Parts: sequence; C-alpha cells; structure tokens
Amino acid sequence: MGRLPFDPNRMRRAKQQAEGGRSAPASPSEANAASAAEGVLSVSRLAALIRGVLDEGLPRKVRVVGEITGARRSTHLYLALKDGGAVISAVLFASQLKKLQFDPRDGQEVVATGRVEFYEPQGRVSLIIEKLEPVGEGAAEARFRQLCEELRTLGWFAPERKRPLPTFPRRVAVVTSPTGAALQDVLITMAKRCPAVAVAVVPVRVQGESAAREVVRAIDFVSREHERLGIDAVVVTRGGGSPEDLAAFNDREVARAIVDCRIPVVAAIGHETDTSIAELVADEPRATPTQAAMRLTPDREALGRQLDALSRRFRTDLARTLRYEHQRLAAASRHPVLADPRGATRLGAGATRDRPRRSRRRRPRARWPPRPPGLIGCGSACTPRIPAARWRPPASRLDARAARLLREVTHRFDMRRAAAASLGERLEAIGPGAVLRRGYSCTLRADGTAARDAADLVPGERLTTYLAPGVGRGRCGQGLGRRPRHPGPNARKAQGLEPAGEAPREASPGNRPRGRSVGPLRPR
Repeated sequence: MGRLPFDPNRMRRAKQQAEGGRSAPASPSEANAASAAEGVLSVSRLAALIRGVLDEGLPRKVRVVGEITGARRSTHLYLALKDGGAVISAVLFASQLKKLQFDPRDGQEVVATGRVEFYEPQGRVSLIIEKLEPVGEGAAEARFRQLCEELRTLGWFAPERKRPLPTFPRRVAVVTSPTGAALQDVLITMAKRCPAVAVAVVPVRVQGESAAREVVRAIDFVSREHERLGIDAVVVTRGGGSPEDLAAFNDREVARAIVDCRIPVVAAIGHETDTSIAELVADEPRATPTQAAMRLTPDREALGRQLDALSRRFRTDLARTLRYEHQRLAAASRHPVLADPRGATRLGAGATRDRPRRSRRRRPRARWPPRPPGLIGCGSACTPRIPAARWRPPASRLDARAARLLREVTHRFDMRRAAAASLGERLEAIGPGAVLRRGYSCTLRADGTAARDAADLVPGERLTTYLAPGVGRGRCGQGLGRRPRHPGPNARKAQGLEPAGEAPREASPGNRPRGRSVGPLRPR
C-alpha cells in the first residue's frame, strides 16, 4: 500500500508519549489505519473496499432478466432472481411497489432495472430494483405445471385413490432431516398429544442433488418393511425454504414412491404458502410439520373424556339392569310356588287325583256334537283343488306335495276337533245339567214354564221337578200359593182338604226339595 496521509492525532499521541504523559485511547478509525499499515484489514475496512469496488466496477444502473423465487411481502417486497446457474437477492421498496401493474409471484420471469449495493451491516449484495417488468412464466414454473398436468392425467391427484389414515397408529415413520427443526416439531407434538404412539425416524437429505433419491429409497424401505416394523403411517416433511430448497419434493420419482407406498402417507413440505408435488399426491397434505403430527396422533385428553363418558354410561346401564333384575327376583320370590314349594306339590297331587273325575264330567253330551258342521265337507271340498288335477310335476315332487297336503288337512281337522271339544266342555260346565248335579232342582208348570216363586203357584196345579238322578211329578198343595205359611195335617183335615184315613202326601224331610222347590213331590 502507499504512504498514509498526515494524521494530526497521531503526532499528538507521539508528542504525549515523548513527554511521559499517558496517551489517549485510539479511535476505531485510527486502529484501522494502524492495522492497514501493518497489512491486516478490519471487517469494516474490507466491507468499505468491497463497496468501493462495486461502485467503481459496475454501472449506475443494470438490467437483469431472471425468474422470481422466494418472494415475500412486508412493507417492501423481498425476492431473489435466478437462472440455471446463480441466484441474487433483490428488494423492491414500497414506493416502487405501489407503481407495479402486476402481482409478482414465484416462477414468473421478469426484467429488473436497478443498482447493485453492498449492505455492510449484513454483508449482503443486493439488487435495489427501481423498475420491474414481467416477461412471462419462468422455466422452473413451466416444468412444475407440466408435471402437475401429467400426474393429474394419471389419476395420482384423484381423491378416490387416496387411503384413509389410521385412527390409532402403533408407530409412525418420519422421513426428514435428522438435524432439521421439522423433526423436533413432530416429536414434541406427538409426545404431548399421545406418548403411546411410537416414532421411527428415517434420516434423509431434504435439499440438494441427491435429496430426491434418498427420499425415494426411504419411502420404498418403509413400504416394504412396515409389517415387520409395525409402522402404520408415514410422514414426509421438511421446514420452509426457497423453491430451490424444496425442489427435491417436486420430483416425479418422489411422487411415484408416495403413490406406490403400501401405507398412508402424510406430506408437510415448507410453509403454508408452499405447494409441492409430494403434497398433491400424498394421502393427506398438511401445511406444517406440526399439523401433520396432530393429524396422525390422537388427542390424549379427548380420549380421556371419551373414556369417562363411556364409563359413566356403563355404570348407569349396569345399575339399571341390576335394579330391574332385583325387582324380578323379588316378584318371583313372592310367587306361591317359590314361597311354599311343598304346598304347591300337595296342590298338584290333589289336582292329579281329581283329574279323571273332572274329565268325565266335562265330556260333551250327545246334544253337542264334537265336530262343527263346517268341517264335515272339508275333505270333499279340498279334493278338486289338489294341484295334480291341473299340473303334473315330477313324481317325487308330486308325492311330496301330496304328503304335505295330507298333513295340512289332518292338522286342520285336528284343530277343528279340538276346538269343538273345548266348546263342548265349556257348555257342559255352564249347562243346566252341571247345576242339577250340584244339588239344585228345576220345577216346571204344566205349560212348560219355570216356577220361579212359590207365591205364584195355584193349589192343585201339576208340577214337574227335574233332579240330577231323574224327574219327579206332583201337584201343588193347598197350603202353597199365596198363603204365607203351610197348614198342618189337622188343619187340612178340619178344612176338608184331605179325606179322613188317608195319609198326608208330604215329602219326608230327607226328600224335601231345597231352594225354590215347591210342593210335595215323588220321584218316578
């Protein structure tokens, strides 16, 4: 380097040292100058030299054509321009951003006019854009759209092709970089939500030339070994970055590996604004790694609440069932058979002894035929309707149907016969014959009407009395009829109602009729 210019401060310090006084501290500029004199540059001096070289070696304004990538807005628009060999940062300030007639987006090819500056606090060379003009769609964006159309034609984006995710996965494989923040987000989220779900990390590169091949090999490995390893789902993820950083997940082979995977795949690539081919073909796309972990992991607290609700419901149903069965048991214990089994046995024995007598008493009499008249001609009525008269099926089927018809007719006859017998027993039980057998009698006048009241009888009237063993005939005595009491034998003789020397025609006390029976009767 050449000789440094005259510095008064340096001369003042030398003079103070010669006089033996304490020297003042050197300023940063003085230190830089001293360092430069010794051949060592400070960071600030090097930055100043770079800035000077750029200012002197480049024109005031340059025009650059390139493809927009990594565009993001705050107050200003920060982006990068790229081509096949390089990338340069650029910024469009808010004053110029308001004048744009289009909306800059990633993948769009533009011509930027501006100046190159070196920003010393960050050590960054940037293109300060003063004018931005659109040219058309960039090459990378065109390739992306062409691949999307091809895969859509193959049906890889179709919703019906995608598989449902497991509700309770045993283990989840995470295909990502082992040193990235995305893996930590997944592990922390899954540990908080449900620690019972195991995690298998499959380390791969997520950017660079070999990243796509490593991702394909990892997905194929998990697909082949998922049964042996107990893996039920796969998460393919990485953090945010520029489109160049995410290029590995826009590869056709990565999409093919996801489609051919035997278990469901969840893809979460980059930030929410990023879209990749891997997310489009995955069974469940998610915006961030945290959302992917939440989608695959059940919520421990929600499961606890569900278990509590089921437990309360089970206890309620169990208490209701026990209460109902207890009531049934109490009602059954009050039944006479269970309360006194020996008494029920004695009752059954008595009923068995009385059964023959009751059966004989309930037999239908000749006046009640055992079969209703409607069943007499049933057989003849069914004969013309036999299917054999109209249709001649094979012999085996005809025999089977004939046997079935015979069984049906016999069954119906038996049912009608049983019904008639039951009716006969009921008539026998409520008929007058059963009443007479219980010790009652029935007295009829000469005209066949029943004598219901002794006051209505006329002395000397002929009466017929029906008893259980037979029939008795006689006349109404003179003491009966409208008189309140019967006259004695002496009174009857005094009145001339009986001839002298003839025994009175009264029934003995043992043969005297009961109830409403009237008059002395003699059985035939």
